[in-house]
Order: sequence, then structure tokens, then C-alpha cells
Amino acid sequence: MGLKKGGFIELEVTGMAFGGKGLAKVDGLAVFVEKAVPLDRIKARILKKKKKFAEAVAVELIEPSPYRTNPPCEYSGFCGGCRWQFLEYDRQLQYKRQHVEESLEHIGLIRDVPVHPTIPSEKIFGYRNKMEFSCSDRKWLIPSDFTSGETSSGFALGLHVPGTFDKVLDIRACLLQPEEGNMIFEDAKAFMKKSGIPPYGIKSHEGFWRFLMLRNSAAYGHWMVNIITSTENRKTLEPLAALLSEKYPDVVSVINNITSSKAAVATGEYETVLSGSPFIKDKIGNFEFEISANSFFQTNTISAEILYKKVKEFSGLSGSETVLDLYSGTGTIPVFLSADAGQITGIEIVESAVLDAEKNCRSNGVSNCTFILGDIRESLSEISKKPEVIIIDPPRVGMHKDVVKLVMDMAPERIVYVSCNPATLARDLFLMKESYKVEEVQPVDMFPHTWHIESVARLQKKRQL
Repeated sequence: MGLKKGGFIELEVTGMAFGGKGLAKVDGLAVFVEKAVPLDRIKARILKKKKKFAEAVAVELIEPSPYRTNPPCEYSGFCGGCRWQFLEYDRQLQYKRQHVEESLEHIGLIRDVPVHPTIPSEKIFGYRNKMEFSCSDRKWLIPSDFTSGETSSGFALGLHVPGTFDKVLDIRACLLQPEEGNMIFEDAKAFMKKSGIPPYGIKSHEGFWRFLMLRNSAAYGHWMVNIITSTENRKTLEPLAALLSEKYPDVVSVINNITSSKAAVATGEYETVLSGSPFIKDKIGNFEFEISANSFFQTNTISAEILYKKVKEFSGLSGSETVLDLYSGTGTIPVFLSADAGQITGIEIVESAVLDAEKNCRSNGVSNCTFILGDIRESLSEISKKPEVIIIDPPRVGMHKDVVKLVMDMAPERIVYVSCNPATLARDLFLMKESYKVEEVQPVDMFPHTWHIESVARLQKKRQL
């Protein structure tokens, strides 16, 4: 059966591919289908045709899969935030585990390794402690806009539609954040719109309102409202800060980040405090962390604690070990492990993260963690004492091959690899498997309704024969 770009075809979806797309086969050719679930029978439009695969999007549901569920969000199918809302949560967990298993087998050539069932998120809605909403002078219209007559496109505050960079889906609420966040969002949006001051245009690079970021403390229920604008204008923003602080006692911090950069990044060149504190506090386990407007903190606090407990378990610490933490960020893992190790050294290339890590140690009374600012490839030479355990928590791109070699040269007894990308996890474990045995892998779901998955792998040094 010939497939042509723009053509239509009826498909039986048989699997789920990494990246969250349904998988169908046509005469042996893999077809990756957006908005499809295994066991769906659909009509699809071909978006791309290559020699070895095709890409398509479901346009008609002929017979729904028993794994489908009705998404509670009115923007499901349009928003790029959580594309798996229509898939039963138990199935989401199964496919995430499957993606880890397949990556290890096909990319890492690692077989017969126990990949445990995915640990679920305690909450599947309202779990995010940070949401970033974009402002735009171009609104992405959906069918309900035409029904309600809300077709003006001059102001939008919400989330991006996949494949677009300049238009924003104008939303009323997001179910991934706690409900109070939606109330704060609604009032902030109404103020912005009523101000008459235009939102920033990605194409024109003109306008004032750029982003609205909401951060929440799971431990204390406090909120930070971070308003990102193109210029500083306290006369406009102070009434908004006063409105939110007075109406919501849990709003303890209102910040203004100011950026003239054309890049669509919600980080200011500088910031001012409009109301309250410059930070909020949250807890992972018994440890408290200060979170500023631009500091990194795991976005699912409850699942982060589950993840860190698994890191602690896999580290096999007895209280005296020397531990090295690569890509240590703001020091949350070293602080979390501090009571169970002798000495922990973190290496991190971002200066602000190292400063936050040192501050987190001081505020928690932790004295056995130190941090080195620099590139890992250059900084490992500063490590004088060989670690028994190395913890690796790299970005999505994984480890540089030079770092892998340096880790192998250090030859710790145990390695704990924390990964947010099964493909690069498998690639890096392949490079280590001559010297280390992968004992087990534990997936942890930190992002329900998305295909993203965190994993923790436990590696043990092989004995020389």
C-alpha cells in the first residue's frame, strides 16, 4: 500500500513508541502516529514519508482502544504540555517501563537486567510545583473559541501548541498545578489584559508582558509569582503584586524578572522583588531548600523524594563512604545523602547552582558536602581521594564520552546513574558495561500524562578474574 504525504489511511495501532506516539505498521513500514493509543483503529493523515518510516496524525477515531480514557482537560489534544491524558494512567506506567527496557536492549545492548515496574506519582494532577506560562500577541484558536465568539487574537496567556513558536493557547486553567495556582493565574491574567499594555510578540519583539511563572511549596503551601517583562515598570506591577498578596495569603513572594533578550526564555537579566520574600522554601525528606525565581528544583516534589530515596538505597551507604556527585546542580542529592556518607563532593558547571548548593548546606547544617565549580572533564583531577560511590545525574544529552572514560579510570565500587532520558542512559551504560554490571533499573514517574520518565540504575564494579 503506497503512502503519500497528505494522504489518508486506516490504521490499527499496535504499540507505543518512545516520544509518546502510537505505532502502526503498513507493509512492514513503521508509522508513528500522533494522538493514538495501542488498539485504536483510526483514520490518519500522513505528515511525513521516509524510506524507513512515516509520521501521521489521527484525524478520526473509528474504534477506540480500551486503554483510552476521557481527558479532564478541555485543552487536551491542542496543548503540548501533557499529550498522554487520553491514556489510562496504569498504561502510561507500563509504557514508560517498556521504553526503558527497549532502550537498554536496543541501544545499550544490555539484556537480562531487572527493570522494575514504574513507581507511580502520588498525584497525577496538581503535581507540578512550577508552571511557566507564555504571553503572546497571537492567540492559537481552538473550536471552543469559535463557539464562544472569543476569536480576537491580540492577547494570549497560556501554553504553546506543538510545532508553533509564536502563537499561544490562551487557557483558563492548567490541571497540572494545584487549584490555588489556577486562581492566582486567573487574577494575574485579568490584570494583564485589563492594563491595556500589549504582550510581547515573538516575531515583532515588541510589547511588555512576556511570561508568568508560578512556583509552589508542597511542604508549606506558599506561592511565588514571577512576572517576566521586557522592561522595568514598577508603577504597573506594584498594584498587581499588592492585589495578589492581599487576596492570597499564601502568595509570599512576587518577583519581576526583566529581560530585553529576543530569546523566548523566562529568565531575566536582572530581577526585583515587588512584594514579600525573594524566595520560597520547600522540603525533600527532612531537608529544607530555598527556591528563588530562577533556581532549579525538581518540579514534582513528592516524586523527587521517592527518586532520592532510591538513589540512597542504590548507593549502599553505611555512613563512612566518600561519594562523588557529578552534575550536582543545587546540591539536593548531596544534602539528601549527607547523613549517610562520610564525605560528598559535587561537581557543577553553573556558578549560580553551586552558590545555591552551598547555601542549602549551610541552611540545613550540613558540613560534609563540598562543591567544585567547573567542567567535569577538567575538575575530576582535583579529586584527591578515590570515591567508593559515584552518582551521575546528567542533563538529557547524557555524559560526554570523555567523562565516561574518566569515571572508568576512577573505578569506584558502585555507580548510581540518574537519568531523564532512556536513550542516553542506555548509550552511556553501554560504554561502561565492560567494567560494570548493571544490576537493576528503577523507573520513577515524575511527569504523569507525558512520555517523560526518570530512571535510576545501579552499577556494580566487576571483579577481575
